[in-house]
Amino acid sequence: MKTILLKFAGPMQSWGTDSHFETRHTDLYPAKSAVIGLIGAALGIRRDDAAIKELEKIKFATRIDQEGSLLKDYHIARKYKPGGDFDRTYVTERYYLEDAVFVVAISHEDDNLIEKIYEALKRPYFQMFLGRRSIPVLADFILGNFDGDISSILGKCEWQAKDYYKKRYNKSQKALDVYCDKGIFDNADREILRQDKVISFAKKNRQFSFRYEDHAKIYVKNSMFEDEDTNHNIFDLVGE
Repeated sequence: MKTILLKFAGPMQSWGTDSHFETRHTDLYPAKSAVIGLIGAALGIRRDDAAIKELEKIKFATRIDQEGSLLKDYHIARKYKPGGDFDRTYVTERYYLEDAVFVVAISHEDDNLIEKIYEALKRPYFQMFLGRRSIPVLADFILGNFDGDISSILGKCEWQAKDYYKKRYNKSQKALDVYCDKGIFDNADREILRQDKVISFAKKNRQFSFRYEDHAKIYVKNSMFEDEDTNHNIFDLVGE
């Protein structure tokens, strides 16, 4: 089995699963539907193509390497009448995550499919985004294609947080939250109901249903940890 690791990082991201009308929320970590949409864009699958549903069979997990800060954007939009005349302006509320870092893992029993996806991610048909069209993926967002299942590969992946973030934790290891499809981690401690199972991406008929996802913990090494030597004799400084 092969597993692809992707790094979602940048100034802003947005992963909404419950947005309506003028209010556009974001979840605190990427949704499976968003990742499927990103893969579909790389493969050249259009919104109304039924082939997008086949990607739902992909195994998915996301590891929160650096928690982002929530940003609310003051945004004004214009509304026009059916005839094209100006109607009014209105305020929309759009939420983003600032300075967050996630490691996303995708896998499938069919290694040929994973290889196809991996090549498409390197040479995408359509532009790929981090939840909004104004936020393209970074140049180094592909971490690699590895032999192994999601749980083992994520466990081996180094902590991808920024150095300043790692320095906040004065410990040699850090526990990271992982949210994944059911059954991937044996040590999952709870399950969550989330509305991010793709039924249709069609513009006039977007539909998503609920799926269960597990929560687990992964422990990673902190490369910025400095072990201070506290074993000393204060009287050595006084002298004889």
